[in-house]
Amino acid sequence: MFTTATPGRFTAAFRLHPAGVALITADAGTGPVALTATSVSSVSVDPPMLMFSVSDASSSAPTLRCADTVVIHLLGADERHLAKLGASSGIDRFADTALWRRLPTGEAYFPQARVRIRARVAQRVRAGTSCVLIAQALEAAGPGVDGEPARTPLVYHDRTWHGLDDRSKLG
Repeated sequence: MFTTATPGRFTAAFRLHPAGVALITADAGTGPVALTATSVSSVSVDPPMLMFSVSDASSSAPTLRCADTVVIHLLGADERHLAKLGASSGIDRFADTALWRRLPTGEAYFPQARVRIRARVAQRVRAGTSCVLIAQALEAAGPGVDGEPARTPLVYHDRTWHGLDDRSKLG
């Protein structure tokens, strides 16, 4: 039997759905912003496109609504500190200059991230109290992309961080 999907019930349902964790950075000319997201997914292989959503309540939303490019960092379990950094509010996420750099094209990025994808925003779609950004991947880098062994990915499930490894394989 189904019951009305109130915001609370909807949130509770998705809390039980595990998702990969990403740190997204952007800069629209007023300084870099970062946020942690579990909504990143691939959309198309040819051309290579991805999407993610950002809540209007996020302090990063105004910049993401007008930035031309973004960097999506797909995080490994050993990069939980980056996920926590992007999820913390009321702090300067770029205060520790040892953690991040700028690409030659100007975007802020965190070089230690397991996978990094630089993308150009192609479309923004309003969806309730969020904005869905669809972006075309321009460049990709990181151990899993560059032929090195891939590291354990970071996953968020039921308000807890998890790492997927060989022990979690089912078949």
